[in-house]
Amino acid sequence: MKIGLFLPQLGSLATRDNVIKLARQAEQEGFDSLWVLERLLWPLKPQVPYPATPDGSLPVEYQNVFDPLDLLTFAAANTSKIALGTSVIDMLFHNPVILARRFATLDVLSNGRVICGLGIGWSKDEFQVVNVPFEGRGARADEFIQALREIWTKDIVQFDGKFYKIPAAKIGPKPVQKPHPPIFLGGFNPKTFERIVKYASGWIGVVAGPLEYLQNSIRMLRDEAKRAGKDPNAFDIFVLTSPEIKDFGSAKKGDQRFPLTGTVEEVSSDLQRMKEIGVDHVIFNFSFSPEGQDIEKVLNIAKQLSKAAR
Repeated sequence: MKIGLFLPQLGSLATRDNVIKLARQAEQEGFDSLWVLERLLWPLKPQVPYPATPDGSLPVEYQNVFDPLDLLTFAAANTSKIALGTSVIDMLFHNPVILARRFATLDVLSNGRVICGLGIGWSKDEFQVVNVPFEGRGARADEFIQALREIWTKDIVQFDGKFYKIPAAKIGPKPVQKPHPPIFLGGFNPKTFERIVKYASGWIGVVAGPLEYLQNSIRMLRDEAKRAGKDPNAFDIFVLTSPEIKDFGSAKKGDQRFPLTGTVEEVSSDLQRMKEIGVDHVIFNFSFSPEGQDIEKVLNIAKQLSKAAR
């Protein structure tokens, strides 16, 4: 199982020096990938609750966020071989031609290290600010991904969809990776798995409950591939995690421990289980934890956990 780390992209930790330090040391230590996310704004009164907190409030770290592709380009300039991924870019906030060229440019400048992770977004406030309807996101996403692939692979690009239209044109640069950078999609909706099987290389999931939930989602993706007549093992599974390391057990005897919380040994056991159920690449994000405020601690904990995941 491969191991990735989130760059210091958010909050007070997001500084030039911290990005350089983590990117270079992660590559030196043999980690497989560096990651970023996308957040446009921190609304004072969100129209939709944030799905990852009990009260629906957004973490304060989202008040200060480096642009994801600019940050990966900077990381590319300070490394030479580590992969560079987005988890995720909300594709519908962008124009497909512009986003395709930005990803392709990064792929060329990094010599083929890009992993294109895409999502369809959840925040009505962010859709409002980019002036894109919140409804019909799935249909837009289907067209968007098709347009990306056309732009990356065709010498003459022409696209005539309901939402996106591209007149016959040459669009460059083309990515180094052929036929194009791997596309991964985030989400848990069954429609997401259909979209992955049609257009993508795999799934970016998150640990949002017992590992049986994750296992069931992987099974859903594999089943969808079988229904489509495709190899169910041809789709890679990436999982975003936010480990919380404690010096003592995180649950009293008889209580259920939330996955990836507890001692290094407990979290390592969870990672072993994730490997067994088919996870190919785990991504550690310490941005919202106390450990995440210290680059050395992040690297030290990640190195300890990676021994169980390899």
